[in-house]
Amino acid sequence: MNYPFDTVGLTSETIDLFHDTFITLQEKFDIQPTGDIDFHLTDLEVFRVGDIRLLGSFVIKDTRTDCYVLFIERSFRHLPQNGGGEYRSYQYETWALAYLKHDFGRVLIRKETLADKIIELVHPVEIDFPEDKAFSDTFYVVANDHLKVVANMNRDFRNSVMDVRHDDFIIEISDHTLIIGDRKPVFPGRALHMAEFVARLCTTC
Repeated sequence: MNYPFDTVGLTSETIDLFHDTFITLQEKFDIQPTGDIDFHLTDLEVFRVGDIRLLGSFVIKDTRTDCYVLFIERSFRHLPQNGGGEYRSYQYETWALAYLKHDFGRVLIRKETLADKIIELVHPVEIDFPEDKAFSDTFYVVANDHLKVVANMNRDFRNSVMDVRHDDFIIEISDHTLIIGDRKPVFPGRALHMAEFVARLCTTC
Protein backbone atom coordinates (compact mmCIF):
# COMPACT_ATOMS: atom_id res chain seq x y z
CA MET A 1 0.00 0.00 0.00
CA ASN A 2 1.25 3.49 -0.84
CA TYR A 3 0.97 5.85 2.12
CA PRO A 4 1.06 9.67 1.83
CA PHE A 5 3.85 9.86 4.45
CA ASP A 6 7.28 8.35 5.05
CA THR A 7 6.96 4.91 6.66
CA VAL A 8 10.68 4.03 6.86
CA GLY A 9 11.47 2.65 10.31
CA LEU A 10 7.88 2.82 11.55
CA THR A 11 6.08 -0.09 13.20
CA SER A 12 2.85 -1.34 11.66
CA GLU A 13 0.96 0.11 14.65
CA THR A 14 2.42 3.59 14.09
CA ILE A 15 1.72 3.40 10.36
CA ASP A 16 -1.90 2.48 11.09
CA LEU A 17 -2.28 5.39 13.53
CA PHE A 18 -0.89 7.92 11.06
CA HIS A 19 -3.02 6.45 8.26
CA ASP A 20 -6.16 6.58 10.42
CA THR A 21 -5.30 10.19 11.25
CA PHE A 22 -4.92 11.06 7.57
CA ILE A 23 -8.27 9.42 6.71
CA THR A 24 -9.99 11.26 9.58
CA LEU A 25 -8.62 14.59 8.34
CA GLN A 26 -9.53 13.75 4.74
CA GLU A 27 -13.15 13.13 5.75
CA LYS A 28 -13.43 16.69 7.13
CA PHE A 29 -11.11 18.75 4.91
CA ASP A 30 -9.79 19.02 1.38
CA ILE A 31 -6.32 17.92 2.49
CA GLN A 32 -3.44 17.18 0.13
CA PRO A 33 0.22 16.15 0.56
CA THR A 34 2.49 19.15 0.08
CA GLY A 35 5.59 17.52 -1.30
CA ASP A 36 8.94 18.79 -0.04
CA ILE A 37 8.48 22.01 1.99
CA ASP A 38 10.96 23.32 4.54
CA PHE A 39 8.86 24.60 7.44
CA HIS A 40 12.01 25.64 9.38
CA LEU A 41 10.84 23.59 12.35
CA THR A 42 14.17 23.86 14.16
CA ASP A 43 13.52 27.61 14.53
CA LEU A 44 10.67 26.76 16.91
CA GLU A 45 11.29 26.08 20.59
CA VAL A 46 8.83 23.16 20.68
CA PHE A 47 11.14 21.23 18.34
CA ARG A 48 14.42 21.95 20.15
CA VAL A 49 14.10 18.79 22.26
CA GLY A 50 15.06 15.58 20.47
CA ASP A 51 15.87 15.07 16.79
CA ILE A 52 12.98 15.86 14.47
CA ARG A 53 12.06 14.07 11.25
CA LEU A 54 9.13 15.32 9.18
CA LEU A 55 7.30 12.21 7.99
CA GLY A 56 4.55 13.99 6.09
CA SER A 57 2.97 17.40 5.60
CA PHE A 58 -0.51 18.13 4.31
CA VAL A 59 -2.12 21.38 3.24
CA ILE A 60 -5.72 22.19 4.19
CA LYS A 61 -7.23 23.91 1.14
CA ASP A 62 -10.64 24.90 2.54
CA THR A 63 -9.49 28.17 4.12
CA ARG A 64 -8.73 31.74 3.04
CA THR A 65 -5.01 31.06 3.46
CA ASP A 66 -3.32 27.67 3.50
CA CYS A 67 -2.65 25.85 6.75
CA TYR A 68 -0.97 22.53 7.37
CA VAL A 69 -0.91 19.31 9.39
CA LEU A 70 2.49 17.76 10.10
CA PHE A 71 3.38 14.17 11.00
CA ILE A 72 6.50 14.21 13.17
CA GLU A 73 8.98 11.64 14.43
CA ARG A 74 10.92 12.81 17.50
CA SER A 75 13.90 10.69 18.57
CA PHE A 76 16.04 10.83 21.69
CA ARG A 77 19.61 9.59 22.16
CA HIS A 78 20.33 7.63 25.33
CA LEU A 79 23.65 6.67 26.90
CA PRO A 80 23.07 4.03 29.60
CA GLN A 81 24.79 4.85 32.90
CA ASN A 82 25.64 1.19 33.53
CA GLY A 83 27.46 0.79 30.24
CA GLY A 84 26.27 -0.66 26.98
CA GLY A 85 25.82 0.98 23.64
CA GLU A 86 23.93 4.13 22.74
CA TYR A 87 20.31 3.62 21.76
CA ARG A 88 17.42 5.78 20.63
CA SER A 89 13.80 6.04 21.66
CA TYR A 90 11.08 7.41 19.41
CA GLN A 91 7.76 9.14 19.75
CA TYR A 92 5.31 10.13 17.03
CA GLU A 93 3.29 13.32 17.08
CA THR A 94 0.85 15.38 15.02
CA TRP A 95 1.10 19.17 14.85
CA ALA A 96 -0.86 21.80 12.92
CA LEU A 97 0.67 24.96 11.46
CA ALA A 98 -0.71 28.26 10.19
CA TYR A 99 0.82 31.42 8.77
CA LEU A 100 -0.70 34.49 10.41
CA LYS A 101 -1.38 37.81 8.74
CA HIS A 102 0.15 39.82 11.61
CA ASP A 103 3.58 39.59 13.23
CA PHE A 104 3.14 38.43 16.84
CA GLY A 105 6.85 38.24 17.75
CA ARG A 106 7.66 35.20 19.89
CA VAL A 107 4.72 33.88 21.92
CA LEU A 108 3.97 30.80 24.01
CA ILE A 109 0.38 29.89 24.96
CA ARG A 110 -0.66 26.94 27.09
CA LYS A 111 -3.12 26.08 29.83
CA GLU A 112 -2.26 27.90 33.04
CA THR A 113 -1.16 25.79 36.01
CA LEU A 114 -1.13 26.48 39.72
CA ALA A 115 2.66 26.82 39.55
CA ASP A 116 2.26 29.56 36.92
CA LYS A 117 -0.11 31.45 39.18
CA ILE A 118 2.32 31.23 42.11
CA ILE A 119 5.30 32.36 40.03
CA GLU A 120 3.23 35.24 38.69
CA LEU A 121 2.81 36.55 42.25
CA VAL A 122 6.60 36.94 42.54
CA HIS A 123 7.70 37.54 38.92
CA PRO A 124 4.91 39.13 36.87
CA VAL A 125 5.79 38.00 33.33
CA GLU A 126 2.47 36.73 32.01
CA ILE A 127 0.42 38.84 29.58
CA ASP A 128 -3.16 39.30 30.74
CA PHE A 129 -6.19 40.67 28.89
CA PRO A 130 -8.28 42.61 31.44
CA GLU A 131 -11.22 42.76 29.00
CA ASP A 132 -11.18 38.94 28.68
CA LYS A 133 -10.87 37.52 32.18
CA ALA A 134 -12.03 34.04 31.11
CA PHE A 135 -9.15 33.77 28.64
CA SER A 136 -6.58 35.17 31.07
CA ASP A 137 -7.71 32.83 33.84
CA THR A 138 -7.44 29.81 31.54
CA PHE A 139 -4.27 30.40 29.53
CA TYR A 140 -0.69 31.26 30.28
CA VAL A 141 0.70 33.70 27.68
CA VAL A 142 4.30 34.88 27.59
CA ALA A 143 5.91 36.86 24.78
CA ASN A 144 8.95 38.91 23.88
CA ASP A 145 6.90 41.86 22.54
CA HIS A 146 3.98 42.85 24.73
CA LEU A 147 2.69 45.51 22.32
CA LYS A 148 2.51 43.13 19.33
CA VAL A 149 0.59 40.55 21.31
CA VAL A 150 -1.91 43.02 22.75
CA ALA A 151 -2.45 44.54 19.30
CA ASN A 152 -2.81 41.28 17.38
CA MET A 153 -4.32 38.75 19.81
CA ASN A 154 -7.84 40.04 19.25
CA ARG A 155 -11.16 38.62 20.40
CA ASP A 156 -11.51 36.31 17.37
CA PHE A 157 -8.06 34.86 18.01
CA ARG A 158 -8.68 34.38 21.73
CA ASN A 159 -12.07 32.77 21.08
CA SER A 160 -10.40 30.29 18.71
CA VAL A 161 -7.87 29.41 21.41
CA MET A 162 -10.65 29.04 24.00
CA ASP A 163 -12.26 26.41 21.77
CA VAL A 164 -9.19 24.16 22.07
CA ARG A 165 -10.27 21.81 24.82
CA HIS A 166 -7.22 19.57 25.31
CA ASP A 167 -5.27 20.39 28.46
CA ASP A 168 -1.79 19.53 27.21
CA PHE A 169 -1.61 21.43 23.95
CA ILE A 170 1.05 24.06 23.32
CA ILE A 171 0.79 26.99 20.91
CA GLU A 172 4.00 28.65 19.83
CA ILE A 173 4.12 31.66 17.53
CA SER A 174 7.31 32.83 15.86
CA ASP A 175 6.57 36.09 14.05
CA HIS A 176 3.95 34.98 11.46
CA THR A 177 4.23 31.21 12.04
CA LEU A 178 1.89 29.51 14.52
CA ILE A 179 2.11 25.86 15.49
CA ILE A 180 -0.10 23.87 17.83
CA GLY A 181 0.37 20.37 19.18
CA ASP A 182 1.52 18.31 22.09
CA ARG A 183 4.02 15.56 22.71
CA LYS A 184 1.46 12.83 23.16
CA PRO A 185 1.25 9.86 20.77
CA VAL A 186 -0.65 10.24 17.52
CA PHE A 187 -4.42 10.20 17.97
CA PRO A 188 -6.83 10.98 15.08
CA GLY A 189 -9.38 12.89 17.16
CA ARG A 190 -6.75 15.18 18.66
CA ALA A 191 -5.21 15.82 15.24
CA LEU A 192 -8.62 16.74 13.83
CA HIS A 193 -9.19 19.17 16.69
CA MET A 194 -5.88 20.92 15.99
CA ALA A 195 -6.60 21.03 12.25
CA GLU A 196 -9.98 22.64 12.97
CA PHE A 197 -8.21 25.25 15.10
CA VAL A 198 -5.72 26.33 12.42
CA ALA A 199 -8.42 26.21 9.73
CA ARG A 200 -10.54 28.54 11.85
CA LEU A 201 -7.60 30.89 12.38
CA CYS A 202 -6.83 30.98 8.65
CA THR A 203 -10.46 31.83 7.93
CA THR A 204 -11.21 34.43 10.61
CA CYS A 205 -7.88 35.94 11.78
